[in-house]
Amino acid sequence: MPATLLSRRSLLAGLAASLASPALAQGEQTASLPAMAAASANHGKLATRTGIVADRNESAMVTQGSGEAMQGAIAMYEEIVAQGGWTRLPNAKLEKGVKSKAVIKLRERLVREGYLELDNLGIAAPDRFDDSLQRALKSFQYNHGIYTSGKVDSRTYAAINIAAQHRLFQLQDNLPRVQAYAEGLGSRNILVNIPSVQLETVEDGVVFARHNVVVGKLERPTPTLASKVTDVTFNPYWNAPASIVARDLLPKFLEDPGYLDQMQIRVFDGVGGPEVDPRTIDWYSVMPDRYHFRQEPGEHNSLATVKINFANKHMVYMHDTNHRELFAQNARFESSGCVRVDQVRPFVDWILAGQDGFDEAQFEMITASQETLAMPVKSRIDVRFMYLTAWATEDGRVNFRPDAYKLDGTGFIYGQPEPVAEM
Repeated sequence: MPATLLSRRSLLAGLAASLASPALAQGEQTASLPAMAAASANHGKLATRTGIVADRNESAMVTQGSGEAMQGAIAMYEEIVAQGGWTRLPNAKLEKGVKSKAVIKLRERLVREGYLELDNLGIAAPDRFDDSLQRALKSFQYNHGIYTSGKVDSRTYAAINIAAQHRLFQLQDNLPRVQAYAEGLGSRNILVNIPSVQLETVEDGVVFARHNVVVGKLERPTPTLASKVTDVTFNPYWNAPASIVARDLLPKFLEDPGYLDQMQIRVFDGVGGPEVDPRTIDWYSVMPDRYHFRQEPGEHNSLATVKINFANKHMVYMHDTNHRELFAQNARFESSGCVRVDQVRPFVDWILAGQDGFDEAQFEMITASQETLAMPVKSRIDVRFMYLTAWATEDGRVNFRPDAYKLDGTGFIYGQPEPVAEM
């Protein structure tokens, strides 16, 4: 789509087009990867799924035209606010087949934001929850990161009753972020949005795949940044940051002196220094940052099979995890700042696609060796760690997410957020 200011009509067309999405009809956001299929069946309430979506030609969260898309969305919500916004939906059990005055209120609400056409209010039985209303509600849920049940559950009820004025504020507040994150993006990029706990791999502004991710805890938030992928390291060592040594590793070691051995963590007197026996050190009288804690490659390694590196002052990266159960929950704020990627193998395959010296069949052979191998990435792949609680895409979607790190209204764009909760 050309980078032109999106009109209210084109935004509404984008919202309406989402009603025909096969994924929404199935109650999920992306088609699952084959390797994910069996596991996915066990937690069908996931709002988002890891999967390849290249055949759907969907615009990425941020592209060169995103600033203008946001301005179009802002104009649309300014019009909604000027017309009085929308009224609160009554708290009632609403799902397909229900007949109630509250269904009319739901229909009116979705018309106001463009998920239904105005003439939908004039149908023969507007008080009956029908197929078209269910599709519209699923589209609303999709754009708000809610499991697309087609029913007004508690999360949907909360989201649908957020005032139009606040939605307008979110769009206005996120416009400078979108513009900053779009600056300098090349043709291939990796977009991580912290509030939506998702990652997109993008080619020429179109999403190739979406991956669920785990991001920083509220007390250890993930920073936002712009960089480029430098290398993929297979079977990496984990060099524990001093903050994690102090908060996590030492307390566990002092409680159980066999913990470090069990986790295959070795201790050195400084980076590159001689190895020391942690049992001989009085940890109550020394600073833990004097010592280097390094976990060996293997099944216990916190980074699991692979990590993806890119230059940044925050010393964060993307990586696999040996705690894959975390991807089965919707609120994936569980890391110490780095980003854990669901289904990392197809992610790495995409990063290294077409590069001499690597093909997909090598992944398992390399990781099975447990030998550390750093493979430089020869093509340009831009990385953005973003904080977007509202964004509009060039194909007409307007998306909202909760402000997990409480950064809206602060002018925050790039950097390390302050902890939200006590450590």
